[in-house]
Amino acid sequence: MVDINQRSAILIVDDSPLNVKGLFKILQHSGFIVSVTNSGEKALLKIKNRLPDLILLDVVMVGMNGFETCRHLKANPATQDIPVIFISALDEATNKAECFAVGGVDYITKPFAAEEVLARVRHQLALRAAKIEIERLNQELEARVRQRTLASRGSQPTVATRN
Repeated sequence: MVDINQRSAILIVDDSPLNVKGLFKILQHSGFIVSVTNSGEKALLKIKNRLPDLILLDVVMVGMNGFETCRHLKANPATQDIPVIFISALDEATNKAECFAVGGVDYITKPFAAEEVLARVRHQLALRAAKIEIERLNQELEARVRQRTLASRGSQPTVATRN
């Protein structure tokens, strides 16, 4: 399995330099590969070059907001499986519910604590790694079943039929 701290790439999408600085420091200090952009539009362009393992996405941004950005990510087969954790000062239940409705996997309220950010990021990366491993094992199992099916067909006697 992948070491989620040393190999995982995280994209921070937030238009607040103060938030970006704090998140970047927390994540980079913990060994993650971190990239940053300040808008939803730029994030969608940036991920065409390299898919991150996880996205931290602010809800309220100038231009395309986090909800719309997430909708675009989830509509694209190449990015639909990337976990998106929303980060926002919006703390009402309806805002949180919309984050999940558009495809977010978690929600962190600002101001955030380093321990909470790291726990939620590591949890989502572990879930993603487990899902990838399950998919790999499932493909391997399906290949074995196909091989055994073909082998058993080859060893069965053929029965002649009369018309």
